Amino acid sequence: MDWLNQGVQGILLGGHFALFAVGLALVFGTMRLVNLAHGDLTIVPAYVALLMINAIHFSPFYSIPITMAIMFVVGYLLQRGLLNRVVQSGDVVGVILTFGISIVIQNALLLGFTADNERLKAGTIDSLSIRINENLAIGWLPLIIFLVALVVIIGLQLFLNRTKMGRAFRAVSDDQEAARLMGINTKHIWAMAMGVALVIVAIGGVMRGIRTTFDPSFGSLSLIYAFEAVIIGGMGSGWGTLLGGIILGLSQTLGARAFGPPWSILTGHVVFLIILALRPQGLLAKTVTS
Repeated sequence: MDWLNQGVQGILLGGHFALFAVGLALVFGTMRLVNLAHGDLTIVPAYVALLMINAIHFSPFYSIPITMAIMFVVGYLLQRGLLNRVVQSGDVVGVILTFGISIVIQNALLLGFTADNERLKAGTIDSLSIRINENLAIGWLPLIIFLVALVVIIGLQLFLNRTKMGRAFRAVSDDQEAARLMGINTKHIWAMAMGVALVIVAIGGVMRGIRTTFDPSFGSLSLIYAFEAVIIGGMGSGWGTLLGGIILGLSQTLGARAFGPPWSILTGHVVFLIILALRPQGLLAKTVTS
């Protein structure tokens, strides 16, 4: 039963990973941009929420819609004003620029908030759980985060498949030149894609701030988990990202159960490397996020 409990916790942890990784999949799927600043951008919403909570003294859950709106504007302006210039300049230029943005964000957060750990306090939900039996309990907060990840991915799929803007995302992903000939403003679409990605990041960032402590250096670890989840599932695949997150979460929790807690993170990395060696394109690789 203990193994079952660890498996359930791993699946829930996988939804947590997927929630802040799916934005990375969307950006890569739409414009083939490897965004090394993504990890640090997942921490920004937690600090935005922290500022609002300290100023207004309300639940961090109430801060999510406002944070989503703020991050959409940040994403649109960042892409339109800066990243659009390197989308077609090759992978190396994009990697260098986003690495520079990552350093700027991390140092700005250190300057503004110091290196101290912070936590978004959400009250009793941190400790509430659904007890199945004496050996198996499902925490309400991890379950909510997993369900939110499902809703986000389903919503993203419907957006891409059922809306005019979503179809434009897919057209630009498939063939940028053909999309331009059809009258699609690719620069606007890229900026919208980054905006939508950071809306998702806002949800994941605040949820992560509720679930665990965070500090300005936390983005590097978030980036590693996000890349691993995306690559396991297949670059550009939303459902693949969820699958990748679950595999990563299971690897960590079951690895901790089998070898001890210090082996948790290492086990996840080893499983990632094995899958990468056996299936480098990912388990559910697609040309666009869906």
